[in-house]
Amino acid sequence: MTDPADLRPVTTEEWPAFSRAMLEVFGDEPVGDFTETPPPVAELDRSLGLWADDGRVAATAGIYSRQLTVPGAVVPCAGVTWVTVSPTHRRRGVLTAVMRRQLTELHERGGEPLAGLWASEGGIYGRFGYAVATQRGNLRGRTREMSFRPDVDLGTGAVAPVDADAYRAGAARVHEALRRWVPGNMERDERWWGRLLRDPAEHRHGASARRFLLHREADGEVSGYAAFRVRSRWTDDEQPDGTVVVDEVRARSTPAYAALWRYLLDLDLVRSVEAGHAPAEDPLRHLLADPRALHARPLDGLWLRLVDVGRALAARRYPAPIDMVLEVRDRFCPWNDGRWWLRGHPAGAFCAPTDGDPDLVVDVEALAAAYLGGVSLGTLQAAGRVTEVSPGAVTQAATAFSWPVSPYCPDQF
Repeated sequence: MTDPADLRPVTTEEWPAFSRAMLEVFGDEPVGDFTETPPPVAELDRSLGLWADDGRVAATAGIYSRQLTVPGAVVPCAGVTWVTVSPTHRRRGVLTAVMRRQLTELHERGGEPLAGLWASEGGIYGRFGYAVATQRGNLRGRTREMSFRPDVDLGTGAVAPVDADAYRAGAARVHEALRRWVPGNMERDERWWGRLLRDPAEHRHGASARRFLLHREADGEVSGYAAFRVRSRWTDDEQPDGTVVVDEVRARSTPAYAALWRYLLDLDLVRSVEAGHAPAEDPLRHLLADPRALHARPLDGLWLRLVDVGRALAARRYPAPIDMVLEVRDRFCPWNDGRWWLRGHPAGAFCAPTDGDPDLVVDVEALAAAYLGGVSLGTLQAAGRVTEVSPGAVTQAATAFSWPVSPYCPDQF
Protein backbone atom coordinates (compact mmCIF):
# COMPACT_ATOMS: atom_id res chain seq x y z
CA MET A 1 0.00 0.00 0.00
CA THR A 2 1.24 3.50 -0.84
CA ASP A 3 2.31 5.34 2.31
CA PRO A 4 1.34 9.07 2.56
CA ALA A 5 4.69 9.53 4.32
CA ASP A 6 6.29 9.00 0.90
CA LEU A 7 5.08 12.39 -0.37
CA ARG A 8 7.94 14.24 -2.05
CA PRO A 9 8.56 17.09 -4.51
CA VAL A 10 8.18 16.34 -8.21
CA THR A 11 11.12 16.73 -10.61
CA THR A 12 11.07 18.37 -14.03
CA GLU A 13 11.37 14.94 -15.65
CA GLU A 14 8.37 13.70 -13.67
CA TRP A 15 6.21 16.73 -14.52
CA PRO A 16 4.36 15.16 -17.52
CA ALA A 17 3.10 12.24 -15.42
CA PHE A 18 2.37 14.55 -12.48
CA SER A 19 0.38 17.06 -14.58
CA ARG A 20 -1.58 14.38 -16.42
CA ALA A 21 -2.59 12.72 -13.16
CA MET A 22 -3.73 16.09 -11.81
CA LEU A 23 -5.74 16.97 -14.93
CA GLU A 24 -7.36 13.54 -14.96
CA VAL A 25 -8.80 14.05 -11.48
CA PHE A 26 -10.07 17.52 -12.42
CA GLY A 27 -11.67 16.07 -15.57
CA ASP A 28 -9.62 18.27 -17.90
CA GLU A 29 -8.14 17.24 -21.22
CA PRO A 30 -4.33 16.96 -21.11
CA VAL A 31 -3.57 19.37 -23.96
CA GLY A 32 -1.04 22.15 -24.47
CA ASP A 33 2.44 22.84 -23.19
CA PHE A 34 1.29 22.59 -19.56
CA THR A 35 1.35 18.81 -19.75
CA GLU A 36 4.94 18.65 -20.97
CA THR A 37 6.79 21.49 -19.28
CA PRO A 38 6.22 23.15 -15.88
CA PRO A 39 4.68 26.61 -16.39
CA PRO A 40 6.75 29.67 -15.45
CA VAL A 41 4.78 30.16 -12.21
CA ALA A 42 5.43 26.58 -11.03
CA GLU A 43 7.64 26.06 -7.97
CA LEU A 44 8.52 22.38 -8.10
CA ASP A 45 10.49 22.54 -4.87
CA ARG A 46 7.18 23.40 -3.16
CA SER A 47 5.24 20.61 -4.86
CA LEU A 48 4.22 17.24 -3.42
CA GLY A 49 3.58 14.00 -5.27
CA LEU A 50 2.67 10.53 -4.15
CA TRP A 51 3.63 7.62 -6.39
CA ALA A 52 1.67 4.36 -6.32
CA ASP A 53 3.41 0.99 -6.32
CA ASP A 54 2.77 0.64 -10.07
CA GLY A 55 4.48 3.97 -10.81
CA ARG A 56 1.33 6.04 -11.31
CA VAL A 57 1.00 9.41 -9.59
CA ALA A 58 -1.64 8.93 -6.90
CA ALA A 59 -1.73 12.45 -5.39
CA THR A 60 -0.52 15.93 -6.30
CA ALA A 61 -0.21 19.30 -4.56
CA GLY A 62 1.78 22.51 -4.85
CA ILE A 63 2.34 25.96 -3.43
CA TYR A 64 2.86 29.29 -5.15
CA SER A 65 4.74 32.06 -3.31
CA ARG A 66 2.29 34.97 -3.39
CA GLN A 67 1.90 38.39 -1.78
CA LEU A 68 -1.59 38.98 -0.36
CA THR A 69 -3.07 42.33 0.57
CA VAL A 70 -4.64 42.21 4.03
CA PRO A 71 -6.19 45.13 5.94
CA GLY A 72 -3.50 47.79 6.03
CA ALA A 73 -0.58 45.61 4.87
CA VAL A 74 0.81 43.17 2.30
CA VAL A 75 1.70 39.73 3.68
CA PRO A 76 3.42 36.65 2.17
CA CYS A 77 0.83 33.97 1.46
CA ALA A 78 1.26 30.33 0.42
CA GLY A 79 -0.98 29.83 -2.60
CA VAL A 80 -2.03 26.18 -2.32
CA THR A 81 -2.76 24.57 -5.70
CA TRP A 82 -2.76 21.35 -7.76
CA VAL A 83 -4.42 19.40 -4.93
CA THR A 84 -5.73 16.04 -6.15
CA VAL A 85 -6.02 12.47 -4.90
CA SER A 86 -6.64 9.62 -7.33
CA PRO A 87 -9.90 7.66 -6.79
CA THR A 88 -7.69 4.60 -6.18
CA HIS A 89 -6.27 6.26 -3.05
CA ARG A 90 -9.31 7.91 -1.49
CA ARG A 91 -10.14 7.44 2.20
CA ARG A 92 -6.59 6.48 3.11
CA GLY A 93 -5.65 9.74 4.80
CA VAL A 94 -3.71 11.01 1.77
CA LEU A 95 -5.35 14.45 1.60
CA THR A 96 -4.95 14.90 5.34
CA ALA A 97 -1.27 14.01 4.99
CA VAL A 98 -0.84 16.58 2.21
CA MET A 99 -2.53 19.34 4.21
CA ARG A 100 -0.60 18.49 7.37
CA ARG A 101 2.72 18.36 5.51
CA GLN A 102 2.17 21.75 3.89
CA LEU A 103 1.05 23.55 7.05
CA THR A 104 3.67 21.95 9.29
CA GLU A 105 6.51 22.87 6.92
CA LEU A 106 5.26 26.45 6.64
CA HIS A 107 5.15 26.71 10.43
CA GLU A 108 8.50 25.04 11.10
CA ARG A 109 10.30 27.15 8.50
CA GLY A 110 8.72 30.37 9.71
CA GLY A 111 7.40 30.90 6.19
CA GLU A 112 4.15 32.48 5.13
CA PRO A 113 1.79 33.13 8.07
CA LEU A 114 -1.19 32.62 5.76
CA ALA A 115 -2.20 30.02 3.20
CA GLY A 116 -4.92 30.48 0.58
CA LEU A 117 -6.60 28.36 -2.04
CA TRP A 118 -9.53 28.14 -4.46
CA ALA A 119 -11.69 25.15 -3.58
CA SER A 120 -13.02 22.80 -6.24
CA GLU A 121 -15.60 21.58 -3.70
CA GLY A 122 -16.94 23.55 -0.77
CA GLY A 123 -17.03 20.74 1.75
CA ILE A 124 -13.39 19.72 1.69
CA TYR A 125 -11.13 22.31 3.28
CA GLY A 126 -13.00 23.51 6.36
CA ARG A 127 -11.78 20.52 8.33
CA PHE A 128 -8.22 21.69 7.71
CA GLY A 129 -8.90 25.19 9.06
CA TYR A 130 -9.61 27.01 5.77
CA ALA A 131 -12.59 29.35 5.47
CA VAL A 132 -14.12 31.54 2.78
CA ALA A 133 -12.49 34.96 3.08
CA THR A 134 -13.66 36.61 -0.17
CA GLN A 135 -16.66 36.18 -2.43
CA ARG A 136 -17.28 36.47 -6.15
CA GLY A 137 -20.33 38.47 -7.15
CA ASN A 138 -21.42 36.20 -10.02
CA LEU A 139 -23.25 39.15 -11.58
CA ARG A 140 -25.90 38.91 -14.32
CA GLY A 141 -28.13 41.39 -16.09
CA ARG A 142 -29.89 42.47 -19.27
CA THR A 143 -27.87 45.29 -20.77
CA ARG A 144 -30.84 47.26 -22.09
CA GLU A 145 -32.12 47.60 -18.53
CA MET A 146 -28.79 48.85 -17.19
CA SER A 147 -28.86 52.57 -17.88
CA PHE A 148 -26.86 54.78 -15.53
CA ARG A 149 -28.19 57.35 -13.11
CA PRO A 150 -28.27 60.82 -14.70
CA ASP A 151 -25.62 62.11 -12.29
CA VAL A 152 -22.99 59.50 -13.24
CA ASP A 153 -19.90 61.28 -14.54
CA LEU A 154 -18.05 59.52 -17.40
CA GLY A 155 -15.21 62.04 -17.24
CA THR A 156 -13.15 63.48 -20.08
CA GLY A 157 -11.11 60.37 -20.83
CA ALA A 158 -11.75 57.76 -23.49
CA VAL A 159 -12.07 53.97 -23.73
CA ALA A 160 -10.41 52.18 -26.63
CA PRO A 161 -9.77 48.56 -27.67
CA VAL A 162 -6.10 47.53 -27.53
CA ASP A 163 -4.04 44.46 -28.25
CA ALA A 164 -2.71 42.14 -25.55
CA ASP A 165 0.72 43.78 -25.33
CA ALA A 166 -0.64 47.30 -24.86
CA TYR A 167 -3.19 45.99 -22.39
CA ARG A 168 -0.58 44.19 -20.34
CA ALA A 169 1.61 47.28 -20.04
CA GLY A 170 -1.21 49.64 -19.10
CA ALA A 171 -3.22 47.25 -16.91
CA ALA A 172 -0.15 46.20 -14.93
CA ARG A 173 0.46 49.79 -13.79
CA VAL A 174 -3.16 50.29 -12.75
CA HIS A 175 -3.32 46.94 -10.97
CA GLU A 176 -0.14 47.64 -9.02
CA ALA A 177 -1.54 51.00 -7.90
CA LEU A 178 -4.82 49.44 -6.75
CA ARG A 179 -3.97 46.03 -5.34
CA ARG A 180 -2.32 47.30 -2.14
CA TRP A 181 -5.61 48.89 -1.03
CA VAL A 182 -7.96 45.95 -1.53
CA PRO A 183 -7.75 43.00 0.88
CA GLY A 184 -7.62 39.75 -1.06
CA ASN A 185 -5.72 41.21 -4.01
CA MET A 186 -2.41 39.61 -5.00
CA GLU A 187 0.68 40.80 -6.80
CA ARG A 188 1.12 40.04 -10.50
CA ASP A 189 4.66 39.90 -11.79
CA GLU A 190 5.53 39.14 -15.42
CA ARG A 191 4.95 35.42 -14.91
CA TRP A 192 1.48 35.92 -13.49
CA TRP A 193 0.45 38.42 -16.15
CA GLY A 194 1.62 35.90 -18.74
CA ARG A 195 -0.50 33.19 -17.12
CA LEU A 196 -3.51 35.49 -16.88
CA LEU A 197 -3.37 36.42 -20.57
CA ARG A 198 -3.06 32.88 -21.89
CA ASP A 199 -6.13 32.25 -24.01
CA PRO A 200 -6.28 28.66 -25.27
CA ALA A 201 -9.34 27.87 -27.37
CA GLU A 202 -10.44 25.09 -25.01
CA HIS A 203 -10.95 27.67 -22.22
CA ARG A 204 -13.33 29.89 -24.21
CA HIS A 205 -16.47 27.75 -23.80
CA GLY A 206 -18.14 28.99 -26.96
CA ALA A 207 -17.14 32.65 -26.54
CA SER A 208 -14.73 34.77 -28.52
CA ALA A 209 -11.04 35.19 -27.87
CA ARG A 210 -10.37 37.54 -24.97
CA ARG A 211 -10.63 41.23 -25.87
CA PHE A 212 -9.06 44.17 -24.07
CA LEU A 213 -9.85 47.79 -23.25
CA LEU A 214 -7.85 50.62 -21.74
CA HIS A 215 -9.21 53.88 -20.38
CA ARG A 216 -6.93 56.85 -20.90
CA GLU A 217 -7.28 60.31 -19.44
CA ALA A 218 -7.09 63.40 -21.62
CA ASP A 219 -3.33 63.59 -21.00
CA GLY A 220 -2.86 59.98 -22.17
CA GLU A 221 -2.39 58.39 -18.75
CA VAL A 222 -3.93 54.91 -18.42
CA SER A 223 -6.46 54.98 -15.58
CA GLY A 224 -8.44 51.79 -16.09
CA TYR A 225 -8.67 48.48 -17.91
CA ALA A 226 -11.12 45.72 -18.80
CA ALA A 227 -10.88 42.23 -20.28
CA PHE A 228 -13.91 40.46 -21.74
CA ARG A 229 -15.29 38.02 -24.29
CA VAL A 230 -18.44 38.00 -26.41
CA ARG A 231 -20.65 34.96 -26.77
CA SER A 232 -22.75 35.42 -29.90
CA ARG A 233 -26.34 34.21 -30.00
CA TRP A 234 -29.43 34.84 -32.11
CA THR A 235 -33.06 34.21 -31.20
CA ASP A 236 -35.35 32.01 -33.26
CA ASP A 237 -36.66 35.10 -35.05
CA GLU A 238 -33.12 36.26 -35.92
CA GLN A 239 -32.79 38.92 -33.23
CA PRO A 240 -29.36 39.46 -31.61
CA ASP A 241 -29.09 38.06 -28.09
CA GLY A 242 -25.35 37.97 -27.39
CA THR A 243 -23.65 38.04 -24.00
CA VAL A 244 -20.61 40.01 -22.92
CA VAL A 245 -18.60 37.85 -20.52
CA VAL A 246 -16.54 40.19 -18.35
CA ASP A 247 -13.29 38.92 -16.84
CA GLU A 248 -12.12 42.02 -14.99
CA VAL A 249 -12.78 45.77 -14.76
CA ARG A 250 -10.50 47.95 -12.63
CA ALA A 251 -9.97 51.71 -12.58
CA ARG A 252 -8.30 54.39 -10.52
CA SER A 253 -11.31 56.76 -10.63
CA THR A 254 -15.08 56.52 -10.67
CA PRO A 255 -15.44 58.19 -14.11
CA ALA A 256 -12.95 55.75 -15.64
CA TYR A 257 -14.74 52.81 -14.04
CA ALA A 258 -18.13 54.02 -15.23
CA ALA A 259 -16.83 54.66 -18.75
CA LEU A 260 -15.41 51.14 -19.05
CA TRP A 261 -18.68 49.58 -17.94
CA ARG A 262 -20.70 51.83 -20.25
CA TYR A 263 -18.60 50.62 -23.18
CA LEU A 264 -19.18 46.97 -22.23
CA LEU A 265 -22.93 47.39 -21.70
CA ASP A 266 -23.38 49.22 -25.01
CA LEU A 267 -21.67 46.67 -27.25
CA ASP A 268 -23.54 45.95 -30.49
CA LEU A 269 -25.57 42.74 -30.70
CA VAL A 270 -25.18 42.16 -26.96
CA ARG A 271 -28.25 41.87 -24.74
CA SER A 272 -26.89 40.42 -21.48
CA VAL A 273 -23.83 40.62 -19.28
CA GLU A 274 -22.08 38.05 -17.09
CA ALA A 275 -19.33 38.94 -14.62
CA GLY A 276 -18.74 35.82 -12.59
CA HIS A 277 -15.54 37.01 -10.92
CA ALA A 278 -16.59 40.59 -10.15
CA PRO A 279 -16.53 41.66 -6.50
CA ALA A 280 -19.57 40.67 -4.47
CA GLU A 281 -20.01 44.36 -3.63
CA ASP A 282 -19.20 45.70 -7.08
CA PRO A 283 -19.78 49.49 -7.40
CA LEU A 284 -21.60 48.85 -10.69
CA ARG A 285 -24.91 48.38 -8.89
CA HIS A 286 -24.66 51.90 -7.46
CA LEU A 287 -24.15 53.39 -10.93
CA LEU A 288 -27.45 52.01 -12.22
CA ALA A 289 -30.72 53.91 -12.41
CA ASP A 290 -32.46 50.62 -11.60
CA PRO A 291 -30.37 48.60 -9.10
CA ARG A 292 -32.68 45.60 -9.65
CA ALA A 293 -31.33 45.26 -13.18
CA LEU A 294 -28.16 43.69 -11.77
CA HIS A 295 -28.59 40.23 -10.29
CA ALA A 296 -26.00 38.70 -7.99
CA ARG A 297 -25.59 35.12 -6.85
CA PRO A 298 -22.44 35.27 -4.71
CA LEU A 299 -20.05 32.33 -4.70
CA ASP A 300 -17.02 31.61 -2.56
CA GLY A 301 -13.73 33.04 -3.76
CA LEU A 302 -10.43 32.81 -1.90
CA TRP A 303 -10.30 30.42 1.07
CA LEU A 304 -7.84 31.47 3.76
CA ARG A 305 -5.98 29.62 6.52
CA LEU A 306 -4.08 31.22 9.40
CA VAL A 307 -0.91 29.14 9.46
CA ASP A 308 0.49 30.95 12.48
CA VAL A 309 -2.17 32.84 14.42
CA GLY A 310 0.21 35.17 16.22
CA ARG A 311 2.12 36.31 13.13
CA ALA A 312 -1.05 36.57 11.04
CA LEU A 313 -2.93 38.74 13.55
CA ALA A 314 0.11 40.95 14.10
CA ALA A 315 0.56 41.44 10.34
CA ARG A 316 -2.70 43.26 9.62
CA ARG A 317 -3.95 46.63 10.85
CA TYR A 318 -7.10 47.41 12.85
CA PRO A 319 -9.18 50.54 12.14
CA ALA A 320 -10.36 50.64 15.77
CA PRO A 321 -8.21 49.82 18.81
CA ILE A 322 -8.38 46.29 20.14
CA ASP A 323 -6.80 44.88 23.30
CA MET A 324 -8.10 41.48 24.29
CA VAL A 325 -7.31 37.79 24.72
CA LEU A 326 -8.58 35.37 22.09
CA GLU A 327 -8.84 31.69 22.89
CA VAL A 328 -8.33 30.01 19.53
CA ARG A 329 -9.49 26.45 18.91
CA ASP A 330 -7.37 24.73 16.26
CA ARG A 331 -7.51 20.94 16.17
CA PHE A 332 -5.40 20.56 13.04
CA CYS A 333 -2.48 22.87 13.88
CA PRO A 334 -1.79 22.42 17.61
CA TRP A 335 0.74 25.26 17.73
CA ASN A 336 -2.19 27.68 17.23
CA ASP A 337 -4.46 26.11 19.83
CA GLY A 338 -4.48 28.30 22.92
CA ARG A 339 -4.82 31.86 24.15
CA TRP A 340 -3.45 34.87 22.27
CA TRP A 341 -3.13 38.42 23.49
CA LEU A 342 -3.92 40.79 20.64
CA ARG A 343 -3.27 44.51 20.76
CA GLY A 344 -3.92 46.40 17.55
CA HIS A 345 -4.69 49.83 16.12
CA PRO A 346 -4.46 51.60 12.73
CA ALA A 347 -0.65 51.87 12.85
CA GLY A 348 0.30 48.34 13.89
CA ALA A 349 -0.38 45.30 16.03
CA PHE A 350 1.14 42.86 18.52
CA CYS A 351 0.05 39.30 19.18
CA ALA A 352 1.63 36.69 21.47
CA PRO A 353 0.67 33.65 23.55
CA THR A 354 -0.68 34.34 27.03
CA ASP A 355 -2.17 32.55 30.00
CA GLY A 356 -4.63 35.37 30.65
CA ASP A 357 -8.37 34.86 30.81
CA PRO A 358 -10.04 34.97 27.39
CA ASP A 359 -12.39 37.68 26.20
CA LEU A 360 -13.51 35.67 23.17
CA VAL A 361 -13.38 32.01 22.19
CA VAL A 362 -13.18 31.44 18.45
CA ASP A 363 -12.36 28.53 16.16
CA VAL A 364 -9.58 29.04 13.64
CA GLU A 365 -11.94 28.80 10.65
CA ALA A 366 -14.08 31.65 11.95
CA LEU A 367 -10.95 33.71 12.56
CA ALA A 368 -9.86 33.08 8.95
CA ALA A 369 -13.30 34.09 7.66
CA ALA A 370 -13.11 37.40 9.55
CA TYR A 371 -9.43 38.08 8.88
CA LEU A 372 -9.80 40.14 5.68
CA GLY A 373 -12.85 42.00 7.00
CA GLY A 374 -15.39 40.23 4.80
CA VAL A 375 -17.41 38.55 7.57
CA SER A 376 -18.36 40.16 10.87
CA LEU A 377 -17.44 38.39 14.07
CA GLY A 378 -20.96 39.31 15.16
CA THR A 379 -22.35 37.22 12.33
CA LEU A 380 -20.05 34.36 13.30
CA GLN A 381 -21.22 34.66 16.91
CA ALA A 382 -24.81 34.28 15.71
CA ALA A 383 -23.71 31.08 13.95
CA GLY A 384 -22.19 29.73 17.16
CA ARG A 385 -18.61 30.08 15.90
CA VAL A 386 -17.62 32.79 18.40
CA THR A 387 -18.31 32.78 22.15
CA GLU A 388 -18.26 36.04 24.08
CA VAL A 389 -16.72 35.75 27.55
CA SER A 390 -16.22 39.44 28.42
CA PRO A 391 -19.36 41.54 27.89
CA GLY A 392 -19.04 43.73 24.79
CA ALA A 393 -16.02 41.84 23.43
CA VAL A 394 -17.77 40.78 20.21
CA THR A 395 -18.78 44.35 19.40
CA GLN A 396 -15.24 45.61 20.03
CA ALA A 397 -13.60 42.82 18.06
CA ALA A 398 -16.06 43.00 15.17
CA THR A 399 -15.39 46.72 14.83
CA ALA A 400 -11.61 46.24 14.98
CA PHE A 401 -11.58 43.40 12.43
CA SER A 402 -13.74 45.31 9.94
CA TRP A 403 -12.28 47.23 7.00
CA PRO A 404 -13.76 49.98 4.81
CA VAL A 405 -12.88 48.15 1.56
CA SER A 406 -14.60 44.82 0.95
CA PRO A 407 -12.16 41.97 0.28
CA TYR A 408 -11.92 40.75 -3.29
CA CYS A 409 -9.59 38.30 -5.01
CA PRO A 410 -9.63 38.34 -8.83
CA ASP A 411 -6.68 35.93 -9.12
CA GLN A 412 -7.55 32.25 -9.32
CA PHE A 413 -4.75 29.75 -8.99
